[in-house]
Amino acid sequence: MCVDATTIRSATAVADARDTTRAFLEALRQPAVASEPADTAVLVVSELVTNALRHGGGTYTLRLAAHPDTIEVAVDDPSLQAPRMPTPGLNDGTGGFGWPLVNRLARTTAGTRWPSGGKTVSALLPR
Repeated sequence: MCVDATTIRSATAVADARDTTRAFLEALRQPAVASEPADTAVLVVSELVTNALRHGGGTYTLRLAAHPDTIEVAVDDPSLQAPRMPTPGLNDGTGGFGWPLVNRLARTTAGTRWPSGGKTVSALLPR
């Protein structure tokens, strides 16, 4: 089962991505996704979409796919800048926690640039 959703920056874009992810996971039949891996998937989607909106130019495409043992999350945006491990802004509120968190929660992560411009940031999560 797969889902593909494109969104332009809005006040509800990240919440919409979380809702899409929850609906996708709830629609899966066998094997169903347990609550902890589902919560992890929703958190990873939230972080990747937030990063796409903040750093990627204001639009994103969320793609979700279910495999027997994993959930694949992919977020496309028009920026060519690859994700990087920043020093978190503990005192100035600049963030920097999302990408390290995604890398900690996922089995694997990747950033792939497109020849035509833009990139895909993906994470493979345990089901």
